[in-house]
Amino acid sequence: MIHIQNLSFGYSRRLPLFRNLNLTLRQGHIYGLFGKNGAGKSTLLKNMVGLVFPQEGSCQVNGYEASKRYPAMLEDLFFIPEEIYLPALTARQFVASTALFYPRFSEADFYRCLSEFDVPQDAVLDKLSYGQQKKAIIAFGLATNASLLLLDEPTNGLDIPSKVQFRRVIASALTEDRCIVISTHQVRDLDSLIDTLLVLHDRNIVLNQSLDAISEKITFTTLAESEGMDVLYQEESLRGRHVIQPNLTGSYSKVDLELLFNAITSGDKSIIQTLHTPVYEKSV
Repeated sequence: MIHIQNLSFGYSRRLPLFRNLNLTLRQGHIYGLFGKNGAGKSTLLKNMVGLVFPQEGSCQVNGYEASKRYPAMLEDLFFIPEEIYLPALTARQFVASTALFYPRFSEADFYRCLSEFDVPQDAVLDKLSYGQQKKAIIAFGLATNASLLLLDEPTNGLDIPSKVQFRRVIASALTEDRCIVISTHQVRDLDSLIDTLLVLHDRNIVLNQSLDAISEKITFTTLAESEGMDVLYQEESLRGRHVIQPNLTGSYSKVDLELLFNAITSGDKSIIQTLHTPVYEKSV
């Protein structure tokens, strides 16, 4: 689906955003791309869709070099940037002018999704609130039935009920032939939605693992006291210490995305080392 090899990129050669970045994304997954503000999440997505070009290395989408932007590649992907600008058209007029670029576009899927999002079909798109515009373009992107859907900060501008709708609609849209990448710094918005976590930090992808693989290696819990215990990372709260520990018992705990992201970006490399250690090595 997406294969990035030794990619280096920066808006200035003296200040690279990425250096020798490698990443492979496959169909059948919803990836959450996390990183601090300014880490380069949006730029990485733009490399994937050919809106900016690598200085070194390559980025391929379905076997095509992304920077070439061949029609055969573009008709099978849909990119929703963080900032959107919709035309002064109704939803039906927008479909008439734009859907022909996507051979598998489904009007039925589009209008059903608009209904789920509570977006009126007869409203002029640029007159809608920003949150309603966001939902309209997400509905259109899903209706293209493109195998690759990339969304940059899609929950910005959405209220809490709309975020719930968003998670439900995206989860139902995943098929074994589709790859969905969602970039955000609002970690909690993707809770219970993604199945694979990508973390962009220090100019590279430092983590690319499924949540199941993560839960096999580390465990998340709350302790009243952690002194003398094997703790990889901890944060104080009113309820006690939220901690990450090595999973030495094979028990399962839900991955706390926010706590894990804070641990990875804290500068302590023990979490990354533990997550990159095969399970069998820890049990020896």
